[in-house]
Amino acid sequence: MAKQYDVLFRLLLLGDSGVGKTCLLCRFTDNEFHPSHISTIGVDFKMKTLQIDGIKVRIQIWDTAGQERYQTITKQYYRRAQGIFLVYDITSERSFQHIMKWASDVDEYAPDNIQRILIGNKSDEEEKRQVATEQGNKLARDYGMDFFETSASANHNITESFTRLAEQVLAANKKDLDLLRASVTDELNLAALEEEEGITDGAAASQKGCWC
Repeated sequence: MAKQYDVLFRLLLLGDSGVGKTCLLCRFTDNEFHPSHISTIGVDFKMKTLQIDGIKVRIQIWDTAGQERYQTITKQYYRRAQGIFLVYDITSERSFQHIMKWASDVDEYAPDNIQRILIGNKSDEEEKRQVATEQGNKLARDYGMDFFETSASANHNITESFTRLAEQVLAANKKDLDLLRASVTDELNLAALEEEEGITDGAAASQKGCWC
């Protein structure tokens, strides 16, 4: 049986509750958008395979709960990630201000060579905007990150931002590519990760569907 992918990377979506992390994920993996909001409980994940520079890259994207009560759980996933999206809502100045806190957590818990991209979501809601595009650009420059304004509703910059982070992760891990190459049987499932990490409370497998 032919391998379905050559390498497996893990990406994390981080940000306050309600900024649209689940909507971004569902738009990218399933091309679906549901405006109803159901908060993620613990951690959820989805998978997608991309073709980058002739390499089949399987990305496992972890959608983390933004609520403070789940952060002890989600921080345990940081060190297993190769790439992180820091997401805020352009209609929420508060969510933008909290990016510095999320970035600090990444610095503390994630690997040194973690790749990061800043996302300003809900760009379709221009009339409600509280965070100027230049504010996002400046923050991204300060942290040495790429920056995208996205809209899961309008399907704007979704594929572009996910593909860009996957490209950055692949480039950063070129030296270790042989170690990262995975067979079709190597896909991590959430139960195995929970058992390995001793995570028994609050983590949820990808069963709730694409409800944002």
